[in-house]
Amino acid sequence: MASFNKVILAGNLTRDPELRYTPKGTAIARLGIACNRKWKSETGEMKEEVTFVDVDAFGKTAETIGQYLKKGRPILIEGRLRYDTWEDKQSGQKKSKLGVVLENFQFLDSGGGRGDSDAPRSRPAAGAAPAAEPPEGDVPQESDDVPF
Repeated sequence: MASFNKVILAGNLTRDPELRYTPKGTAIARLGIACNRKWKSETGEMKEEVTFVDVDAFGKTAETIGQYLKKGRPILIEGRLRYDTWEDKQSGQKKSKLGVVLENFQFLDSGGGRGDSDAPRSRPAAGAAPAAEPPEGDVPQESDDVPF
């Protein structure tokens, strides 16, 4: 059976990216984005729905995101869905969540006019090279092993 796992999202960062490094030295950036959807109801009333998505980036891409992006900045991401499961250490319950592993991204603004003097002034095609894949055995899980 064929399968296809591709996600393309555009939204604004809900928080500053968290940049950490695994014990093996792989950079990991965790970020959240909010994607808004606006539509008109049958009664003509404007409605809005916001979807919050957790995204993980790895390697050089993670370092670039950690350096240039801040809360509120717009971003376009391409990636794949990943379903994570773990056991909560406090309650012992099994937990799960659906997130996105970033494979490619683009800045959607230049960063100018927001007080980001160190932000790039153009739209670099940060996704020109594919994002680094997490090395086998170095994939972050919800545990104390990854410094988040």
